[in-house]
Amino acid sequence: MSTPTQSQTKKEPWILGVTGGIGSGKSTATERFAAHGIVVVDADEVARQVVAPGSDVLAKIAKQFGPRVLTQDGSLNRAELRQIIFADPEAKAWLNQLMHPAIRSEMLQQLQAATSPYVILSAPLLLENGLEQYCQRVLVIDVAESVQRERTQARDQVSSEQVNAILASQLNREQRVAKADDIVDNSGSVRDLQEKIDRLHEYYLRIALSA
Repeated sequence: MSTPTQSQTKKEPWILGVTGGIGSGKSTATERFAAHGIVVVDADEVARQVVAPGSDVLAKIAKQFGPRVLTQDGSLNRAELRQIIFADPEAKAWLNQLMHPAIRSEMLQQLQAATSPYVILSAPLLLENGLEQYCQRVLVIDVAESVQRERTQARDQVSSEQVNAILASQLNREQRVAKADDIVDNSGSVRDLQEKIDRLHEYYLRIALSA
């Protein structure tokens, strides 16, 4: 009798999607999940990984836009690339067509490789980009828009106009909450948020282990 291979016996991961508008505290929430030993696949981090020096994606970007998009150490010059795509919609479309499939492929590989009882897919545009299709549940970290603005401007030292542009690229609060399976109100202290995440962790453990 043949022995099942690892790929045949490995259980599909139970995936929790975590999202929230800018300044909502999504990163603080996922850090708390990680403290419980849960693997977090962060879309922003994956986006940085796929353009690491020596990567195929970075080589294609440099070929398309020239050496000005590289720093002296061969890393991506993000400021220069931002200027290019801001001024050229076709360049932005080309970049998105290159980046989005690469990011999605890498995210899915990391999700499949996770060994924790459940795994988190954390993405600011989880719902906007249709990534909830890979998730068993979606958790939204929620705060009022006024709090988003206050926290973002204090943290990132950006203008109100820049915050407006970011908010315009995301679902509004009502749309985001309507798509959530679970919602955490993060208008309180960090400790309040951590306690809520601790309770949710126990809840997700029970669901994932019984799936």
